[in-house]
Amino acid sequence: MEKRTLGQTGIAVAPLCFGGNVFGWTVDEAASHRLLDAFVEAGFNFIDTADSYSTWAPGNRGGESETIIGTWLKSRRNRDQVVIATKVGSEMGPGRKGLRPAYIRQAVEDSLRRLQTDRIDLYQSHWDDPETPFEDTLGAYGDLIDQGKVRAIGASNLTAPRLREALDVSARTGLPRYETLQPRYNLYDRSGYEGELEAVCRDAGLGVITYYSLASGFLTGKYRSAADAGKSARGEGVVSRYLDERGRAILEALDEVAAQHRATPAQVAIAWLMARPGITAPIASATRPEQLADLAAAARLGLDAAAMARLDAASAWS
Repeated sequence: MEKRTLGQTGIAVAPLCFGGNVFGWTVDEAASHRLLDAFVEAGFNFIDTADSYSTWAPGNRGGESETIIGTWLKSRRNRDQVVIATKVGSEMGPGRKGLRPAYIRQAVEDSLRRLQTDRIDLYQSHWDDPETPFEDTLGAYGDLIDQGKVRAIGASNLTAPRLREALDVSARTGLPRYETLQPRYNLYDRSGYEGELEAVCRDAGLGVITYYSLASGFLTGKYRSAADAGKSARGEGVVSRYLDERGRAILEALDEVAAQHRATPAQVAIAWLMARPGITAPIASATRPEQLADLAAAARLGLDAAAMARLDAASAWS
C-alpha cells in the first residue's frame, strides 16, 4: 500500500488512520484487538488516540483507549510495525489539562505507561493553551524528543493565526515545530479548514490528519430523514447539524459516485479526503469488522476528475 510522509518527519504512514476514540467506549478490549489486527492485516499502520479517550463515557476516567492499544502492542509484539499518535492537553481531572511543561512531562509518562512503549511517534497538542507561551510548550516537547520519548510533534484544533505563530516561534528559536495538524474536515465541514488554515499547512509542508472524516456517520448515508435520528445515540445531533439542503445534495452526489464506482458512500467520502491536496491520512473509526472493511476499501478507490468535481460542486461552501 502507498505510504505518505507525516509532514517533514520522515515517518511513513498508510493513507488511512484508525481513530482510537472507540476503544474502551463503544468497543471492549477483545473486540478492539480484533479490529486492530484486521486493520494491520489490511496493510495499514497508523493509529491515533488521546490520553483523554474516553473521559465522557460513564465510569471512565480517561486513558482507556491508550491502555487497550498498549495491551495489543504488548501481546502482538509489533511496536516497530505501527505508528502511534496520541495527544495531551484535554482535561483529565482537577489540575490535569493544558500544555504547561510540568504537566506535559507528567502526561507523557502516563501515556507511555498505558501504551506499554518507550516512545510515541507523534505527540500532539490536543487543544490550544493560550495561557502557556509556545516557547514553553515547544521547549518541553524538545526535551522529550532529546530523551527519545517522542519522535515528532503535531497540533490539533489550532486556528490559522495561532498555528502560524507556533511555526514562527520554532523558526526563530530552533525549537521543534509542529509537523502535523489535526483539523475537523470532511465533505460537509469544509469551511473551517479550507482557506487560511489550509494555506498555512501547505506553505509549511505540514501533514494533515483529518478528524470527523465521516461527519459523525452522516456521510455513510445512514441519516437521510428526521426519523433516522433514532438510529444511534448521536443521531439527533447528526440530523440537526447536517441534514439540510446542502447535506442532502452531498448525499445525492455520494450516491451517484458510489454507484458509478461500485462503492459505498462512506468509501467515496473517505476517498475524496485522501485525494485532497495536502491531506496525509483521514482518521476514521470502526466498531465492527464490516465497517473496517468498508473503510479499508476506500484506500483502494481512485476517484476520477469527474467524480471529484461532482463532489466538490455538491459540497461547495461560501
